[in-house]
Amino acid sequence: MKIIITGAAGFIGSHLVDYILKKKKKVQLIGIDNLEDGSIKNLNDAINKKNFKFVKADLCNLNQISKLFKNADYVIHLAAYSDVVPSINFPKEYMYNNITSTLNILKCVKEYKIKKIIYAASSSCYGIPKKYPTSENEKIDCKYPYSISKNICEQIITHWSKLYKFSFISLRLFNVYGTRSRTNSSYGAALGVFLKQKLSNKPFTIVGNGNQKRDFVYVTDVCDAFYKSLNRNIINKIFNIGSGNPKSINYLVSLIGGKKTFIKKRPGEPDITHANISFVKKHLNWSPKVSLDEGIKKVIINIDYWKNAPLWTKEKINIATKQWFKYLKK
Repeated sequence: MKIIITGAAGFIGSHLVDYILKKKKKVQLIGIDNLEDGSIKNLNDAINKKNFKFVKADLCNLNQISKLFKNADYVIHLAAYSDVVPSINFPKEYMYNNITSTLNILKCVKEYKIKKIIYAASSSCYGIPKKYPTSENEKIDCKYPYSISKNICEQIITHWSKLYKFSFISLRLFNVYGTRSRTNSSYGAALGVFLKQKLSNKPFTIVGNGNQKRDFVYVTDVCDAFYKSLNRNIINKIFNIGSGNPKSINYLVSLIGGKKTFIKKRPGEPDITHANISFVKKHLNWSPKVSLDEGIKKVIINIDYWKNAPLWTKEKINIATKQWFKYLKK
């Protein structure tokens, strides 16, 4: 079995590489990443294994990647420009990168007759839902360029699968957290931001009053959902991937431990994200295993990982912080 993973050096991608290599002995795994946000350090455990190959490449350049897909059975597409605020400032770049990379991958899927593509979609497509817990049938109401670019890609994949007769699975990920979370952004995943602040002995910057709840799901549970999506009998479905048990930002901070400071709430953000996961439980036989309390303990135990962050990452953090507070003053 040959599997392509895009965004393989990123937070989720690197965990998925490790997860699949552990689960499947007879597999040829190719990881593709441009290393803009990902780090080769994330692949330390996989890089020397015979059945794993890492390729640094730009998914927006079809000539760089096309031959890698030859004889592949599955593609797991994780790579994308992420984070909300940068997408507001650079909507064209987000649209171009996320859509072009997806179209190039689909061209390869079509050309090499690949069996299935599994896509990492975003629950941000729901915007501010009217119903909680939110099911896959909830109205799509994207609030930011990031979320609409991700949802457009999901629509393109759905359309191409019908037109060109290949299978797909789309996983709408809720608030994924865990070890290797990015700390090089001040406006990305809350945990990555909080970890950087903890390491710098700074107070946690909490958006709004901190009572807003998020559906946190641990990264290995997410990997299990992708792994189970490789099942040949599960095709052409869209699944929510969350814990189904939202917790407040204040509760998250209490688990990490530290002082708090409150900053302006971003417009268009929901007060709660809450995944209805009954559909994925039924069809994919998937359910989350790691509680938030247990997951945060795993993260804190591995906190030395962030202490050794490379200098360029720290510089990025400083730049991102300035951009974030500049945005807040608007």
